[in-house]
Amino acid sequence: MNINSDPNAGSFRPHMSGGATPSSDAAPTERLANFRPPQRIVSQPARSQRTRRTVDLPAPTHRALDIWQREAADRLGVARVTGQEVLAALVDQLLTDPKLGAQITRAIQARR
Repeated sequence: MNINSDPNAGSFRPHMSGGATPSSDAAPTERLANFRPPQRIVSQPARSQRTRRTVDLPAPTHRALDIWQREAADRLGVARVTGQEVLAALVDQLLTDPKLGAQITRAIQARR
């Protein structure tokens, strides 16, 4: 009994055991010895590869920074300036300005 409504559909073929041979329409399986699936290359711009740093501030310093950020936003004519923007700009300046680097080194030494 064939429950398929398609008259051209093949019927179920039971598993062949023992010395039975496949029918003539079955093709042998081709094995690929050195087949490697294509690798997906994920290329991200360097800008998106970021590492997070955090800083702990005393409460008065944190409030003062918040005030500075609001004032900077007013001077720039934007809704807000984020702490992320401030710290990223400071680090960029620190790494490119040798005088600032020396000043920061002295400040760190004085705090120890």
